[in-house]
Amino acid sequence: MEASSPSDKNAHPQTHKIGPFAVPSWILFDWAAQPFYTLITTFLFAPYFVNVVVGNEVAGQTIWGYSLSIAGLCVAILSPILASVADVSGRRKPWIFAFFVLQMIAMTALWFAAPDSSSSLIMLLCIAFIISYICAECSIVFTNAMMAYLVPENQVGRLSGTGFAIGYLGGVMSLLIMLGLIIPDPKTGMTLLSIEPIFSLDLLMREADRLVGPFSALWYLIFGLPLFLFTPDLTGPRKPLFKAASEGLAMLKGTLQNLWRDHRNITIFFFARLFYIDGLTSVFAFGAIYATTIFAWGSIEQGLFGIILAIFGAIGAFIGGRFDDAIGPRRVLLITLCGLTLAVIGIISIDKNHIFFVFDIPAKEVGSGLFSSPGEQLYLAFAILVGLVFGPIYASSRSLLVRLAPKDQMTEFFGLFAFSGKVTSFLSPFVIGTVTYLSSSQQIGISMVLVFLTLGFVLLLWVKDR
Repeated sequence: MEASSPSDKNAHPQTHKIGPFAVPSWILFDWAAQPFYTLITTFLFAPYFVNVVVGNEVAGQTIWGYSLSIAGLCVAILSPILASVADVSGRRKPWIFAFFVLQMIAMTALWFAAPDSSSSLIMLLCIAFIISYICAECSIVFTNAMMAYLVPENQVGRLSGTGFAIGYLGGVMSLLIMLGLIIPDPKTGMTLLSIEPIFSLDLLMREADRLVGPFSALWYLIFGLPLFLFTPDLTGPRKPLFKAASEGLAMLKGTLQNLWRDHRNITIFFFARLFYIDGLTSVFAFGAIYATTIFAWGSIEQGLFGIILAIFGAIGAFIGGRFDDAIGPRRVLLITLCGLTLAVIGIISIDKNHIFFVFDIPAKEVGSGLFSSPGEQLYLAFAILVGLVFGPIYASSRSLLVRLAPKDQMTEFFGLFAFSGKVTSFLSPFVIGTVTYLSSSQQIGISMVLVFLTLGFVLLLWVKDR
């Protein structure tokens, strides 16, 4: 398969020959990148940081929320600029590789997250997390843009959904390894597989929990390399970096000035995504933290919760990709956003002693079995619904943009795509962190997610499929 040189604005960019390992290697990069989100951002490191490193649930959630806000704001500023420069320079993989190396270093630094850390160390850990987050999100800008020339347009939904599905399965596998072989239950000293940890680590210093960062970095290295070896980059004449930067910034300026006039449909889509992705990100950033607080979950429960979500996320993304090609990504997005809104309402209706806001239930007993209380079981049911819909939301969002954006500016528009997902990403965590602080209630803080999801859904109603 040889992509031809562009003859008009919507032609495919010129690439090297698409070999048999090109698409599988691109898909495998989702598998490689997922532990950062599954292990660090959501299910293991985030609750550990809030409840053990900081040692205060309200202060910890506030600090974590502000860290996410800063990281999201940096991504919003950097991604469209870098993407425009990359489109002009004619290369994407060198940018991916630079972020790849820096992210591995930053994730490895999370090893130093000791229990009850000093304020200065907490600040350094937040910086390492912010750098990891920026690198992960900027890499996605460039890998997403590759879809436009890897497969025909009528297969983009399937490719996007399969990539996310494989990524979520990578999250499941990384969780199983950490919980089944490395992280013990503090009460028994045994792993999820009822065996002793394969490494002799200091339990008091929580070294098993701290190993999440270096483990994620090693995973990223092993499974991320095939992308650089087998997936082709764009060809064509290279331009010096400074010239590419100058031309790229000029192109971005022109695009932004005329975005509403020339690409009104895409602009509305960007605004819709701005809100619903911000809300969805916060569901994952704070959902596990909230559950850990109200149910006193340890690493085993947190990890199993993550495995359940990732499995159903893979199922949802895989099926959603097929529906994407069949009925269109916009319809898939509208349906799944309705499901996500219902799930969030259900989640925030649960606290230590109530379900559906008003029905009394017994609190979870100390020492009871895994997910044994009614509140936990209902929480898991709503979490499964979140898992089924969040995969298609991400996958159909990027496949919709592939169908809408000019092919010769694909990276630039994916930079704006990242901008739309991050320009207010500081806002939702900031609002949640602030409302949590002012109300001293995690439940009230998380409820702010509903505002963002509703705004995104309403704007998406005005978007056309093409």
